[in-house]
Amino acid sequence: MKIKKTFFSTWTVLFLLIFGTMHAQQKITIAAAANLKIALDSINTVFKIQNPTINSQVTYGASGKFFEQISNSAPFDLFFSADMDYPKKLEEKKLTASKIKMYATGKLVIWSKKTDPNKSRMNSLLNSDIRKIAIGNPVTAPYGEKAVESLKFYKIYDKLKSKLVFGENITQATQFITTGNADIGITALSLVLTPNMKKEGGKYYIIPTNSHSALEQGCVILKNAKGNPSALKFYNFISSKKAAAIFKYYGYDTQTK
Repeated sequence: MKIKKTFFSTWTVLFLLIFGTMHAQQKITIAAAANLKIALDSINTVFKIQNPTINSQVTYGASGKFFEQISNSAPFDLFFSADMDYPKKLEEKKLTASKIKMYATGKLVIWSKKTDPNKSRMNSLLNSDIRKIAIGNPVTAPYGEKAVESLKFYKIYDKLKSKLVFGENITQATQFITTGNADIGITALSLVLTPNMKKEGGKYYIIPTNSHSALEQGCVILKNAKGNPSALKFYNFISSKKAAAIFKYYGYDTQTK
């Protein structure tokens, strides 16, 4: 009888420990712009190692789509936009619980597997062999919006607009190029520096930043996470030297405190 009692007690303790750990773990949900996929996944991995009791989950998509969802009470805790405008609009709607933080500045590139855009730069888009040019949807994706600004700056938008194909977000636009559904495209430097894109064997040209308004990207804690210490930890971690190093590795410019 003593052996059975000890056996039962041991498993009871183990169960309570496991249940207690699960119960203690706090979950935070993050809505993030598609251009951040690889960089933020890496940052989140480091964050989880340092904060094992916080289950931080990231969903990626178009910033404009997330703005609509959050405006309609989607239960996200943090929002990482590809611009500063969408977080500001949420602030105006009183749907935020922190200051808006600019965490990185992105860069646009022309990327293709069929041609080397470094040779003709912006004029590579005018090549007669180019039939489809992929960009993010300028209505919902800030990287798509800036791509249009650049095309207009170089006075080639009207010549190319009939060839443009739009991805819902910058990741989808990039997939159009890698799969051959577009011959060339304007995408995020952060995406072309990922291991998978490097395997594709394409070449890229960084579009001069003076051709478009800055791709300043902002994050904010949302009203849903007001007073949530786990959300605040992630929000603060994004300004750390470790996070900045990862951002820089994937081609972003950052500011650290």
